[in-house]
This record gives sequence, C-alpha cells and structure tokens, in this order.
Amino acid sequence: MLPMTISATSPRSTSDVVKGYVALTKPRIIELLLVTTVPTMVVAANGIPSLWLIVTTLIGGTLAAGGANAFNMVIDRDIDAVMQRTKRRPLVTGVMTPRAATVFAAALEIVSFAVLSTWVNPLSAWLALSATAFYVFVYTMWLKRRSKQNIVIGGAAGAVPVLVGWAAVTNSLTWTPVLLFAVIFIWTPPHFWALAVRYRDDYEAANVPMMPVVASLRRTTLEILVYSVVLWAITMLIGPFAHLGWIYALASTVLGALFSFYALRLYRHAASNKADVAEAMRLFHFSITYLTALFVFMAVDVLVRFH
Repeated sequence: MLPMTISATSPRSTSDVVKGYVALTKPRIIELLLVTTVPTMVVAANGIPSLWLIVTTLIGGTLAAGGANAFNMVIDRDIDAVMQRTKRRPLVTGVMTPRAATVFAAALEIVSFAVLSTWVNPLSAWLALSATAFYVFVYTMWLKRRSKQNIVIGGAAGAVPVLVGWAAVTNSLTWTPVLLFAVIFIWTPPHFWALAVRYRDDYEAANVPMMPVVASLRRTTLEILVYSVVLWAITMLIGPFAHLGWIYALASTVLGALFSFYALRLYRHAASNKADVAEAMRLFHFSITYLTALFVFMAVDVLVRFH
C-alpha cells in the first residue's frame, strides 16, 4: 500500500468545495467522450435527432461518466497523492472526504440511470451503467495496479458512449456502433501510452504497471505504432457499414495517415535511443484532435448527403 499523504486541511470557501466536486468528475475527459456521442447520434439518425433526445442523452451520459470518474478518484486517492500530475486532486488536498465523494458519485449514477431510462430508453441507461461498472471494478480496482494491459482492456469503458448514443436513437445495436466502439477502444492505448511516456516516473513511483514502466521505450512506441495502423484500418471500414460518403472517406484517410505518421516518428526516436517526451506529447495532443475531427466529419458527411 502506498503511503497516504492526503492533506487534512479544510476547504476555505464554498467555491473550493464546488470546484472540488466538479474536478471529481474529470470534465476534460467527459468532453472528449461526449464529442463522440453526438456525431454517433447523427449517423444513427441519418440526420439531426430531436434536440430533446440529444440534450437528455448528453445529460445522462455526462452524469454517468462523472460518477465513474468520481469513483475512480476515491479508489485511486493513494496513487494520486504520490503522482505529481494528480497531487492537486480534491481528495488529495482534502476538499472533501472519501465518503462524501462516494455518496456524490453514487448520486450521479442514480440520476443518470433515471434520466436515460425515463427520457431516452432503458437500453441506453443500462449501457451507461455497464460502462461505469467496467471502469470502476474491472479497470480501476482490478487491472490498473496489476496488469500492463490495464489501459488496453480498460479502454472499453471509454468506448461505451458511442453505444449509448446509437441506442438512444435506434433503441438497438448493429455492426456500425460496434465498429465505432472499436475505434475508441483501439485509439485509447496509443493515446494514453503517449501521455504515460511523459509521466513514466509518476507511474513508476505509484507502482502502476503502465506500458512505459514495464517495457522499454522502443517496445512501447512500437505498440503505439501498431495500434495506430490498426486504428486506421478500422476507421476505413466504418464508411461502407455506415453508408458514409467521400467526405468521411477523405477525412479518415488523412487523419489516419497523420496519426500513423506521428506514431512512426515517435517510434523512430525511440529506436535511436532518444527518450523524446516532446514527441510523445505531440502524439498525445494530436490524438485528441484526431478523435474529435474523425467523429465531426462523420456527422458532416451525413448532414451534407441527406440535406
């Protein structure tokens, strides 16, 4: 067990508490998840779904993801206290107690399920809840501290929002949302491992077996490259399955080529025994742009062709 160095200082204001609870939900991660949900809904509807459906789906998805992230912070507060990147998180600084954070997380999940099951459909509600359960129990409590494949398998939780978005519109699942799920599932390891290269020492200090900690930089960057190429191939399959046109085909080709280029450049640096953190962060930042642009162009393709 890692030493607990969590501050016992009391929050200085109500604003600190509010900001702390918001921080528990990891808003930046939620933004990235939701940016894939709306385009998925557009593809599923072959147009723009009703505003009410979009809003209620996003509210339910936001609450579910926020609750999962809050549970994650409760469980990982000992790790967060050790790592430089996370030592200012609210449970480390003592903004609220672990019990209060747990109650908050559970409340978010209950409200999320109620919103989705009442105003969207039960399938989307159960999918969102399953993502939380997988993220908390499989990734956070089991894999993260035990397996170098932690983020590979755990990435499935972050891929569920596209299933929720598709189910919200169609109340069913087909091969297209499965492929969209696969895109985010395969995207997650190269995205996260690039960041882990930057924070390798943090993960090593916290005894978390992320790939850059347990494998050489060359092996890590090779796996990043392989995943990037596989990702590119999967994105090319989505067009025929989702009946997308030339806009998506061009976008997925160019974006996939750029992603693979950044991954190849990172691998070449590692093969030359250059531990280039800056190169890893270029790939990390581009991976966010990549995922956002890929899904935006999916929606644009549908809207241009059907309107």
